[in-house]
This record gives sequence, structure tokens and C-alpha cells, in this order.
Amino acid sequence: MELFRPPMLLLALGVSDLHSLPWFMNISESLGPGTVLESFSFNCSSSTPTLELLYVQPPTTFFNPPSLRRQGSSYVGKVTLSSSVRLDALAVNHYKLQLRFQCGIRVIEGPLFLDVQRDPSHVQCAGRFASPAGEIIEVPETVAPGARLYTLLLPGLELQGAQMSITSAQDPSHFPGSFSINQQGWLQAPAQGLKGQAQKVFQLQISVTFGQGQNCQGMLTVKVLPSPSSQVSFQEPAQNITILENLVPGKKVVQVRARGFHVRYEIVSPVPCPFYSIGHADGVVRLTAPLELARVPDAKVTRLKVKAFERLRPWASAELDLTVNVRSANRWPPRCLPALLVTQIPETAPVGTVLNTLTCTDPDSAGATLDYQLWFHSPPGPASLCLRDRVLEVNTTLDCDTPAACFQHTASILVFDDGQPLMTTEVPVLVTVTPINEFSPTCAPRTFRVREDARPHTLLGSVVGKDMDYPHDSIEYYASGGPATFTVDRLSGEVRLLGPLDYEQQRMYRFTVQLIDHGQDQDPTCHRSGSCTITIEVEDVNDHEPECEPPFQELTIHTPPGRSVEVTKVSCRIPQEPQRLTFSYSIVGGNTQSRFSLQGAILVHNDPVPGPPWSQQPHTYELLIHVADAGPSIPHLSTTATIIVHLIPWRASTVATSSHRTTMPSPMTPLLVTDTEAFWQPEPWFVVVLTVTGALLLFALGWLLMGVAQLLHTPNKPAQDLLLNSIQEAEGSIEGFMEAPRIETPQAPSSIMRLQPFDGSTQDL
Repeated sequence: MELFRPPMLLLALGVSDLHSLPWFMNISESLGPGTVLESFSFNCSSSTPTLELLYVQPPTTFFNPPSLRRQGSSYVGKVTLSSSVRLDALAVNHYKLQLRFQCGIRVIEGPLFLDVQRDPSHVQCAGRFASPAGEIIEVPETVAPGARLYTLLLPGLELQGAQMSITSAQDPSHFPGSFSINQQGWLQAPAQGLKGQAQKVFQLQISVTFGQGQNCQGMLTVKVLPSPSSQVSFQEPAQNITILENLVPGKKVVQVRARGFHVRYEIVSPVPCPFYSIGHADGVVRLTAPLELARVPDAKVTRLKVKAFERLRPWASAELDLTVNVRSANRWPPRCLPALLVTQIPETAPVGTVLNTLTCTDPDSAGATLDYQLWFHSPPGPASLCLRDRVLEVNTTLDCDTPAACFQHTASILVFDDGQPLMTTEVPVLVTVTPINEFSPTCAPRTFRVREDARPHTLLGSVVGKDMDYPHDSIEYYASGGPATFTVDRLSGEVRLLGPLDYEQQRMYRFTVQLIDHGQDQDPTCHRSGSCTITIEVEDVNDHEPECEPPFQELTIHTPPGRSVEVTKVSCRIPQEPQRLTFSYSIVGGNTQSRFSLQGAILVHNDPVPGPPWSQQPHTYELLIHVADAGPSIPHLSTTATIIVHLIPWRASTVATSSHRTTMPSPMTPLLVTDTEAFWQPEPWFVVVLTVTGALLLFALGWLLMGVAQLLHTPNKPAQDLLLNSIQEAEGSIEGFMEAPRIETPQAPSSIMRLQPFDGSTQDL
């Protein structure tokens, strides 16, 4: 954009030339260092003239001191831009340069007004990081990871496709982590934070590309400061400053600084303070009312006592004596009511809400025309407020539901009069946006599973509540109508077990968790609530051992050689848990020679391959059967059943294979009584030999008796008795051998058979 300015203005030294000032010029924000803004031609023959730049409003270093050189018989002066120039119409669009020309004893003063015009094709980088000197920022090492450290783009440019990147190398051995730049042009701290990086300096070369190949580059130096100590102190116990009476309300008087952690400031004397206020966080003392010494002579000297204290520990404090001296001035800026505009509005205030109407007058001219401009200080984003003539209104929808979104809007209303020279009054504006509890907390239904043997205070899970109001998720939890077996932690939402569980009595619990938010509204009593359902499912745990009916058995069996015989079946169940039907069985004791085995719940006797008939003997086995429940549930509980088996081998004389079973009822404790009876049981071959021998003996004895009878002719009674007793004893012995397998003792006959005369023949008994 071309520079819009009048041609070179020729000024002849004289009184008439004084009234040719001021000059108004429009300049483009794209102008660079060294650009000539205006040239002046002066005639001065009496002495060597001088051309000075007295001051610039607002203060800046963008303008070089004017040059003045001789050209023929006149002098030419020029006003140029300095090397640090960074014109930005969005930041400052109006400058006032006060110039003074002196030729001998004659002095000419006048302002040069510059209006900065927007250049849409010009790439703007916010701040001084793009200047040749670069930008230096200081951040504490306690800054949060990913926190915004610096804004590289002016508001609105991030929406026009600006691309930003850090072109310098970030060495991991030196850097704590990579600094980053987001789409809004914010330089963000490393994700690891800056803890432990105190006193380190990080230099970042940054490139910003905008539009068709346009770019700007700059250097940003980040200095990491150590964590402040907890001791609060001022460097000097007292300060004495002097200001002019034409200082406008809201202007900075002085800034006091104290060492400490999260230091806050306040004026403790005088209270109330009629002329000054102090920034609670930054310690900047500002003027709150016009200093008109003619009307308020007491304002000439004001002694303030400033207190600094830690935000988290107010008792850690220090005081400073500040004396403010006011010096008279002969300039009267516009007067405005109120001189300091402080108000607060809820975040739900609609667009167009009127905050205040400013009333200003010019003491020099009651009918003077005043110009009002709104100048934002913070936040640097899109304007949330607007000024229509003298009325301050809400310009955009406010929102406090994102971090760092609910803040104070600080701005100034600049009031310009139309006098000569131009005077300005600044009315500070402080608008606090207060939060409103707009949303109700919510939570999703949850289902937790817990074993029935879980102990009290077992953590089952957590109810996770959500609340869109800021600060987010500031919720308290309450169990509504739930069983006393469970509890919900009020702050964390953790669900814990309080009492015992029984799967067989109740397998599922349901109750409602009530959510109540807090601390999200200007009114501390304003709360919203929500709820969700919690389901507790109890998992079955095996907690009863099996019971066998009967727990004790005693039985007698006859086993044929070489064959397997089913002895008995073990019958077990769990009365408290009838659904458990699967059990495992094993013999854990008494199974000597491995004669018995289990086929499921059936006890089987396995006879070995038959051998000689004389190798089998009766035997008693006391078997211990281990019965355990089976299936996926753990732990597995078990019991032991006792089975006593009297095993009698098979005999050829055994009429039938039988078993005698003795059981013990379940409630009784089995008592095992063992009775050992000694008896002689011959081998089978011996019985056969003895039988044959007895027959032969009887046959020989018969022949012998027949011979004796013939010899004596008359029977002898004692001999007959002796013979009968011998025969009966022999027959009793044979019968005893044959009945031995019964394991029974034969009873003696009640009477002795009547002796019959022996006729030499045999008969069955």
C-alpha cells in the first residue's frame, strides 16, 4: 500500500507557521524500517536550528529521532521509522508525535498524528519476537506441562491459514522436551514440563508462513525462572515517587514487586483510598480519580501503605511505605464519570446487554465534541465487549465452561477532545464474567461383579460423573435408596462393600447413585443433580463341602477268584447347593495291594489272576474315599467317607455269594470295633487227604471190630461206647473242616446219639 501523505510541506520560520500544525497522516502497517514518514523544510539564518521528537503517545520505539541537515539556504528535516518498527493496526492504530523546532530563541511545537491503516496482504506476527532483537520471555519452572507461554499470531490470523513451526533444533540432551505451537499460534510448554530446568535459556527460531509464500521469522528466547521462595519481602522498605496532576485515571503510577510465592497486593492505608488502587496480582498502582490540585489540594502528597502477602498463606506478608507526590500541570484532559468502570456480568448475559454508559465533559470547553474508542488489554482474543457511542455493551456470547475462559476483561475507553494540543482521558474498564451452573451432572449406568466371599471394604469400582460446567466434574456422590451392604464415596464415587454376601440368598443388587455438582456458580447455593443406576452381580463361590450318605459303611463280601465285584456306590451331595452335581472320587487310604478301584462313585474290588486255590486268605480293608466337588467354581471343598470291607475269598463249599453291610447314620460318629478270633483253617489239599485217611481208618476199624466180635461172641458195652465216640469224633472233625469257610463256630449237639449195635454196615449221618 502506498503511503498517503501530503507533498513536502515548506515551512518558513515565523509566527504564522506555528498555526500550520498539527498534521494528519495515514500510513500503512506494512511499512518497514527506514521509511520516511514526512519531510520538512525550514529557513533559519540566525543560528543552527534543532528538530526534536519530544514524546510519542502511546509510548513506543518505532520512530527514530528526526534528522535535520542543511540543503542550500534551508534545512530539511525528516521523520523515519526505526529498526524495531512493528506497525499493527489491530494493536495500535493511532500515534501522536510531538515535534519541536528551535531556531535561536524562537521555538515551534506541534503534533504529528499518524493513523495506521490495515494491510490485508501484510503478514503480521504478534509481539516483538519477529523484530531484529527478538523477544525474551520468562516463565517459572512450575509452569504446567503444555501451558501457553506466548502468542505468536494476532487474533483472527489463525483462521486465515497461517502455518507456524520451530525451525531451530531442539536437542533432547539439552531441552526438557519439544516446545510446540498449536493452530491458534500459541507457544506451548513441553509435555514433560519445565521442572528442574531453572536458570536455563532456550532459543527458538520460529517461522510463520502466510498466504502465497509470505512469511516472517523471528527469535523467541525462553528463560526458565526458579520457583519463588515462600518468604515475602520487598527489595526496599519505602519508595518515593512524583507524578503530574494531568495523569488520567487508570494510568499506571508505579509497580511494586515483592519476592514470594503467588504474591498478592493490597493497600491497607488509607482505607478507602480516594485516588489510587493496586492490582491484586501484578502490584501495579493506578490512578482512580483525576488529580486536580486546585480543587483537591490534599492530593498533592499521598502516603500509601502497601501490603504483599501469599495467596495460599495470607499470614506470610510484608509492607511497603509508598509516598506519591503530585506536581501541578496546566493541561486539562476530559473528565469522565465513572472514572473507573468496574462491573460483573453472568456468562449467560445475551448479546447487547448494556454494562454502563460513560459521561464525559471537557473542562476547557463545555460544548467540545469528544471521541470515544475502546482499547482492549486482555484477553487478546476476539472482542467480547463493544462501545456504541458512549454505551458499553456485550458483543459476543460469553462462556465459562472451558479452562481459563471465565476471566476478567480489562480494557480502556479512550476519550479524545478536539482541543489544541489533543488531550486524552483513559477510563479503565474491568468486567468480570461470573460462572453460571448451566448443566446437570450425568453418569452412565455401571455393572460391577463381586465374589460372594469378598471381604468388607473391597473396592468394586467407581461411578464416573461428568459435568460440562467449569470446573469440570466438580461432583459429590450419594447412594439413594441403596442396600446397606454397599457404600459410595462422596468425593471419588468409589463403590465399596460393607457387609457379607450370599449368592444363594441374593444374586443381584440395584441402587441409584445421586450426583450433585457444586462450586460452579456465583451463587454457592445453586446446585444441579443427576443420577444413574448401579447393578451389583454376585459371583458364586464354593463355600460348602459335600456330605455323603452314609458317611460310614461296613460290609462283607465273597469274591470269586479272577473276577471284579462291585462293592458299593458312594452317594454324596451338597444340601445348601443342590445345583452342584459333579464330584470327583479317589481312594486316599487303606487300599493295600491296590485291590480296590473307583469307577466314578462305584467302589469295585479287582481280584488278581487266580492262582493255586490255597493262595487266598480272608482280609479286612478300611478304605478312605476322598470326595471333592468339581467344576469351574473355586475353591474345591471335600470330605472323606469311610468304608470297611471284610473280604472273604470264594470257596467251593460256599452255597451263595453274599455280603453283609453295616451302615452308620449320618448324624452319628462311626465307631470301628475290631474283634480278632484265632482259628485254624487247613489248606484244601489237607482236607482231602484227611478225608481219605479217615475213610480208610473206618474201614479198617470195621474189620477189626468184626473180628473182635467173632472172637468174643458177646458184645462188650465199654468197647461199643468207645467205638461210637471215636466214630463221632472223626465225623465231627470232618464236618468242622468242611464248614470252616463260613467263619462260624458250630455248636455241640444237645445230646449224644443213641448207640446202635454195629452190624458192619455203613449209614449216613
